[in-house]
Amino acid sequence: MTAATLSDPIFHDADKARAHFEKLRWPNGRTCPHCGVIGDDQSTLLKGKSTRPGLYKCKACSEPFTATIGTVYEDSKVPLNKWLLATHLMCANKKGISALQLQRELALGSYRTAWFMAHRIREAMIDTDDTLLGGEGKVVEADETYYGKPAVSPTKRTRGGDFKYPKKRNSRPVVALVERGGKAKVFHVAVADKATVSAIVMANVDPATRLHTDESSLYKGAADVFASHETVKHSAGEYARGDVNTNSAEGFFGVFKKGMKGVYQHCSEKHLNRYVTEFGFRHNTRALLGFNDAMRTDEALKGTVGKRLTYRRTDEAYV
Repeated sequence: MTAATLSDPIFHDADKARAHFEKLRWPNGRTCPHCGVIGDDQSTLLKGKSTRPGLYKCKACSEPFTATIGTVYEDSKVPLNKWLLATHLMCANKKGISALQLQRELALGSYRTAWFMAHRIREAMIDTDDTLLGGEGKVVEADETYYGKPAVSPTKRTRGGDFKYPKKRNSRPVVALVERGGKAKVFHVAVADKATVSAIVMANVDPATRLHTDESSLYKGAADVFASHETVKHSAGEYARGDVNTNSAEGFFGVFKKGMKGVYQHCSEKHLNRYVTEFGFRHNTRALLGFNDAMRTDEALKGTVGKRLTYRRTDEAYV
């Protein structure tokens, strides 16, 4: 598939956008979300004057359905071509695109609409692949970083009427597992202690892997679990020793922090996981792994299926 451009008709024509999405959602023929029957000949396109475009009626259960039912687009009043354009913009910009910029680019009525659309698209970007990273002869780098200040609430007022806040944690931990030359799995955690980090590493990395980390005590004992555990000592100015390094993980964090500081700027802790998901998705569909902008966008569009995101859930944290 050739790389998509902003002039592509699927970004400007709702009918062409719907046809493109239907092909992605139903590669083996239309599927009724109500009874599961498959085949283009098993449903009929309804064409009444008052019928919304893209509405089908299942011959088996007689229920109406569209391609957007059971996706993050369900019940949205925003035209589907604008959804596809928003998805493309978020996939094509390496460091992301702000909701304010989405509002301008898509000529949306409000910032809140653009913000909600961006979070729905991030929901579609969630990695559901539970395949372990690494394997025999492969290297996985594990590292952690800290971004921003955690949210805290005042506990009580002082005699002078000022709010008194509890002691703050230093920052918000993010743990990254990056297979060298491959995919990454990234997590925002409440506390980056040994128990938490060890559990993440053991649950997501193949035991036959060579694990590379810095000298952090968080990874102590990893040599007993993996094929080998090799470290570089950053505190002594050592950043590589032969092929032992954490450069891939640090490169991921570099892009992540530049995007968060330069594009998104403000992010509450309860939503940090969503932004981590976005950067992880783009890393896992980068050009080095054979993806172009159009292919990356289509992967995100496929990820919309089976997911719903209401405003209430958007306004809450998820882990």
